Amino acid sequence: MPAHIAMVGVPILSHVLPGLEVVRELVARGHRVTYAVDPAVVPAVAELIAGTGAELVPCTSTLPVADNNWPEDAIAAMGLFLDDAVQALPQLRAVYDDDPADLYLYDIGAYVARALAESQGRPCLQLSPTFVGWRDYHRDVVAHVRKLPGADAFWERFAQWLAGCGATTTDVDTFSGRPPRALALIPRAMQPHAEQVDTDVVTFVGPCSAARADEGGWTRPAGPAGAAKVLLISMGSANTRQAEFYRQCLAAFGDLPGWHVVLQIGKYTDPKELGEIPANVEVHPWVPQPAVLREADAFVTHAGMGGCGDGLLAGVPMLVAPQNMEQSMNADRLVDLGVARRIDTAEATAEDLRTALLDLTADAQVARRSARLRAEVRAEGGAARAADLIEGMLA
Repeated sequence: MPAHIAMVGVPILSHVLPGLEVVRELVARGHRVTYAVDPAVVPAVAELIAGTGAELVPCTSTLPVADNNWPEDAIAAMGLFLDDAVQALPQLRAVYDDDPADLYLYDIGAYVARALAESQGRPCLQLSPTFVGWRDYHRDVVAHVRKLPGADAFWERFAQWLAGCGATTTDVDTFSGRPPRALALIPRAMQPHAEQVDTDVVTFVGPCSAARADEGGWTRPAGPAGAAKVLLISMGSANTRQAEFYRQCLAAFGDLPGWHVVLQIGKYTDPKELGEIPANVEVHPWVPQPAVLREADAFVTHAGMGGCGDGLLAGVPMLVAPQNMEQSMNADRLVDLGVARRIDTAEATAEDLRTALLDLTADAQVARRSARLRAEVRAEGGAARAADLIEGMLA
């Protein structure tokens, strides 16, 4: 039976993109899907959601996404998400108290949906675009965060909100870190301590980005002796103020015989900062990453979870240049899996980058591991399996 399914998200592209195909699949199966998010912070979000057939529910966000002005302090960053939840709940109630969803889906940064669902007695399901908690996560991670300055005050403020917002789960660690049910939109291979993840709660469905038709396609160019090898360079959507790193990439891969380079520089770097662009390089603020990766032979990435998943799904060897702690974990995981080489941006030279690329793409073991992981990731099911599991909850 068709149902009303509500997705509650945050206006961050790296959080919106992983679940779009799940939403599109649910709409294609005849369900009414509403998507609550702030369309003003990142204008592209509204267009992306409209492309899935879902109904946009505007919900103002206070997150500092537009200017990418995130605090370095972990407790301060966590406080921003709590503040956002507090102000978002009345907005969501104004819409969904009169038109409740049969099931609420929510991003890890939009746990306000869990409060709404519990207050209405409705089921909810977390869609995680990154790794999930494991058995010893509290000991390995949370216990260290609890020792940071300001942590006690944050936990107390969170507990007070839970006590008065209508949620039935009032323990902060459980509410924020242990969803009743979750789909991990990442390869299981990227999950830390995967053997400790409760599979009765979490199902790994892998990346769901293989067919984002709304982003368009990309065609491998033909060279004098046939199609050139293709290298994609993308540092994601946020950490793209990387003019010096891009210049080193141009020096490393520009005019490299047999290679065509696709360079995505984001919206924070002016192409004029790059200098002269070699003939074998095309530069764009944004590219359809899955489409390019389907044609690519190598991938330079910041090791965001979305990029890691797309790279593994395409079976493409990677040069990883992480920008933060989570990306550093991802980068080291890819190296451990035997499909990547790590080069930190601050130390990257053109010579190091070129040597790493040629070494990586000439390694037969890397090619075999990439192909094996590609098969494993595809077998996880993607958007179709996610939709099956969601419909199972509705049944």
